[in-house]
Amino acid sequence: MVTLIHTLADHGDDVNCCAFSSSLLATCSLDKTIRLYSLNDFNELPYSPLKVHTYAVHCCCFSPSGHILASCSTDGTTVLWNTQTGHILAVLNQPNGSPVRICKFSPDSMYLVSGAADGSVVSWNMQTYKLFRCGSVKDGSLVACAFCPNGSHFVTGSSCGDLTVWDDKMRCLHSEKAHDLGITCCDFSSQPISDDDYGPQFFRMASCGQDCQIKLWVTTLSDLSADKPEHEPKQFIETWSEEEVSSWLCAQGLEDLVSIFKMNNIDGKELLNLTKESLTDDLKIESLGLRSKVLRKIEELKVKVKSLSSGIPDEFLCPITRELMKEPVIASDGYSYEKEAIENWITKKKRTSPMTNLVLPSLVLTPNRTLKMAINRWLETHQK
Repeated sequence: MVTLIHTLADHGDDVNCCAFSSSLLATCSLDKTIRLYSLNDFNELPYSPLKVHTYAVHCCCFSPSGHILASCSTDGTTVLWNTQTGHILAVLNQPNGSPVRICKFSPDSMYLVSGAADGSVVSWNMQTYKLFRCGSVKDGSLVACAFCPNGSHFVTGSSCGDLTVWDDKMRCLHSEKAHDLGITCCDFSSQPISDDDYGPQFFRMASCGQDCQIKLWVTTLSDLSADKPEHEPKQFIETWSEEEVSSWLCAQGLEDLVSIFKMNNIDGKELLNLTKESLTDDLKIESLGLRSKVLRKIEELKVKVKSLSSGIPDEFLCPITRELMKEPVIASDGYSYEKEAIENWITKKKRTSPMTNLVLPSLVLTPNRTLKMAINRWLETHQK
């Protein structure tokens, strides 16, 4: 039995989305506002409506704790709100300023994913409110997103019908045409499959489309990772599309250059041929520091390709020196480095991570004995 208990009619235009926390209901609308209501009596909170977006608000969602509300809009921003006060915590600008259609928190509240009309998908660090990783799909707007319950991977759905699976480091693990006329929604079951047919690490997922179909899927991070361990096809950089170059730029912290590279049709082949002169004269990048960083990242990319072609596993190479590690240590960002290289980095660069550019929560370096043993075994095998 279903009984209507209340009707809310405060918005002045179409209501696009609603979301619950343990104590609140949030709604967002084409009227550019977000409204918050108490679940006790459905009265609107004193600081509601929330007004900062300059165009329609497409989606809103609560963090798992309910302390933060995210809203995303045609204005190209995702805004984070304190649900206790209604104050703005951060305004996250989508690369290229594309209209943001969907936003979703990870189950542990560490990250927020935003998907936009140009196919860009961004993972934001919720401790620093900074961009963590970004990627993109080939066609269509991103209109749906859902996290696996354990946070190991998430899926996005596009208006062209593509369903894409990403891991927690924003590597594209799998993509396929799921619905002919576009995806409208996707979600995971909260419980893993635990019977003998699949095992405990598999999760059910459903996708809905404009083709009048609902499709049920089973996903697991281990199998997907085995199929496609890297989002970036490093060995074949010359074959990179413009979108793959854009994804690489975002991963290097160079998201501000995405629009310039796209405007000049820079694909993988063009990327490898960029010079100091072409960055200055052709791409009109005025900042000397930015030009130097781009050239340095391209050189690192070339070294990485060379190491891959020589057969040295990439995880054995220090991300700073791109040389085989002798004394690998784990930093607080979770990455392994050559001890001397990361110590010098910390001395010169203070507390930033070489991989994420975020502040290191700790300067403690822990010897990675497992990795050192693996490198030694590899050397014994390949130096005979």
